[in-house]
Amino acid sequence: MIVRVDTAVNPQSELPQLHQRLQTHLEQLLPCGQQADQVRAAMRAGTLAPGKRIRPLLLLLAAHDMGCDSRQPGLLDLACAVEMVHAASLILDDIPSMDNAQMRRGRPTVHCEFGENVAILAAIALVSRAFEVIAVAPGLAAQRKSDAIAELSAAVGLQGLVQGQFQDLHDGAHARSAEAIELTNELKTSVLFRATLQMAAIAANASPTVRQNLRSFAQDLGLAFQLLDDLTDGDKYTGKDRHQDQGKSTLVAMLGAEGAERRLRDHLRSADAHLACACHRGMATRQYMHALFNQQLARRN
Repeated sequence: MIVRVDTAVNPQSELPQLHQRLQTHLEQLLPCGQQADQVRAAMRAGTLAPGKRIRPLLLLLAAHDMGCDSRQPGLLDLACAVEMVHAASLILDDIPSMDNAQMRRGRPTVHCEFGENVAILAAIALVSRAFEVIAVAPGLAAQRKSDAIAELSAAVGLQGLVQGQFQDLHDGAHARSAEAIELTNELKTSVLFRATLQMAAIAANASPTVRQNLRSFAQDLGLAFQLLDDLTDGDKYTGKDRHQDQGKSTLVAMLGAEGAERRLRDHLRSADAHLACACHRGMATRQYMHALFNQQLARRN
């Protein structure tokens, strides 16, 4: 059973407003260009398409739980920068030389709409724009901006998303141990959650102990999230191509759906324990995490 938390102090009523603030700020940070500016249009299509905005919401909620005002200058910029990097990673994951996906968030993928060359350029431009947004974010000290950029760049590189995608492409079709699969899942998913939570901690000037707990939380959260993604691979409500994992070595293929769900719930319990140690001032992040997984897993039962 998923750990339940008291919802009496739950700011869930504020989530729609936070979501709308994120959407509005993303639109401001990625303005429309000329009609012929296909790269800019592709950047907007990949980023502004309706989505859950899980990573930027986690950043805002975690910062709040560590004592930040949700309207602290620069905080929304950090959240939007994370979403831009996430959107760029999805654009690249979907192109024909990678997963060759046709649908994302219920819409044609960026390369299907604009062409593969434009999609690649849009992804590069989004990563560049994300770092620029952090560099000029108002209200953040220069050292905090530098630290945030370091966290996000590490998540993108050879010890993060790039390496995870490489392993998935080149090793995914072969038999692998559970440990090897989890390492790929960590690189594909956990590292960006880690950067997200570390950026929240940087904004909140959190202690080294809190930051370590958040690293452990992100590790478990990412592994749980990837298991959820694999479990729902064949479901029709995801807005993505179905059965993308067919023929790949995943924990679902190895353990079966029930075994994979048990492992997912173990990661959630561990994530909850780490988060409880990290955030003493509020429960918003814990409540959001459990609501997110409860909703998705309920559809499977």
